[in-house]
Amino acid sequence: MADSVVVRDALVADVTTIACFNACLARETEDRQLDGGILVRGVQAVVEDSRLAFYLVAEVDGAVAGCLMVTSEWSDWRNGVFWWLQSVYVAPECRRRGVFRALIEAVRIRAAAAAEHVCGLRLYVETHNILARATYRRFGFEETGYMVLEALPPPSAAEPDA
Repeated sequence: MADSVVVRDALVADVTTIACFNACLARETEDRQLDGGILVRGVQAVVEDSRLAFYLVAEVDGAVAGCLMVTSEWSDWRNGVFWWLQSVYVAPECRRRGVFRALIEAVRIRAAAAAEHVCGLRLYVETHNILARATYRRFGFEETGYMVLEALPPPSAAEPDA
């Protein structure tokens, strides 16, 4: 366990680190190479506009060691908001030191403070990522009967073929 894990809202100064963490996350979990420029702009958009989402970062000994992003989804069935945990990453050298625990506890405290609006926490995880699934279960997350499906809009005529 780390001597001291401090969780705080992300700052503009954290954008590059968070974007780097997101690139590492994509490589580690999906073997995907993401566009660094898009990542930086995407993280910066969130840090500059909390209506989109918010990032929390965890520091160990003054250095950013992990992060997560929270987005919101309205549930008409529950008349409340689910907070989705996304871009969850802890630097390899800081794993198993309480960083994720500190991040999730900070989210839970913030959710409890907004209890009249937040009806639950959700996240998605790669089905083959057994270690992450076990970690999330230890923190009270349960697998649901839902499967995530995705459809991307077709590229516009002005965009070059990807």
